[in-house]
Amino acid sequence: MKRRKSWGFFLAVGVLVALLAVSHALQDHSRAIKKVPTSHKIIALTFDDGPHPFTTRELLAVLSAKNARATFFLLGENAVKYPDLLADIAAGGQEIASHGYRHQFPNKQPREELYADLAQFETVVAAVGARPNLFRPPGGGYNDLLVADLAVRGYATILWSIDPRDWERRSSAQIANTIVRQAKPGGIVLLHEGECAANTPAAVAAVIDRLRAEGYEFVTVGELLQYYEVRQ
Repeated sequence: MKRRKSWGFFLAVGVLVALLAVSHALQDHSRAIKKVPTSHKIIALTFDDGPHPFTTRELLAVLSAKNARATFFLLGENAVKYPDLLADIAAGGQEIASHGYRHQFPNKQPREELYADLAQFETVVAAVGARPNLFRPPGGGYNDLLVADLAVRGYATILWSIDPRDWERRSSAQIANTIVRQAKPGGIVLLHEGECAANTPAAVAAVIDRLRAEGYEFVTVGELLQYYEVRQ
């Protein structure tokens, strides 16, 4: 009888902890997410502003060769220009997320214009079966009210914890060294596509090798959010 009571107690505690984790994760989605509190050595690579005719192909080749997954925060207008690259991202098993249809700062947009922008993006990526629920505001422009409104519409607002400023045309070694030095469990890395980020694919290849040697696993942001842990 005592053993049954003990098992019942531990089961109840386990269920409570799980419910608290889900509750905290949902509450966190009403705030901009810069990283995920977790003890697991996982990290998410993210790429803004694509698709791009050169860097997107290179990034997909690196991710495929390294058997790694990442999240692409695409611009709808670029996806329209390069539908084949949009299809390649989806076919490669990478996560498609929203950076808006145009590169506009959402905290400075009329709310109706922002929602129309998001809807237009959704229509474009629906062509490859994508249903985005992650949004990264261009320029990191947001406010708490905006984030709460987006959460009601089913979007989590994703920022970052590591910014190697690859858009400044830094070398692949500089980009990789910054990421590896700042890497922590649950981190989100901000990277870019485009001519200004020509060295990013080579940096990503180096980062994957170096952090895997330290025991890290590379996941999408959507997967990362599932590792949210309750902290005292």
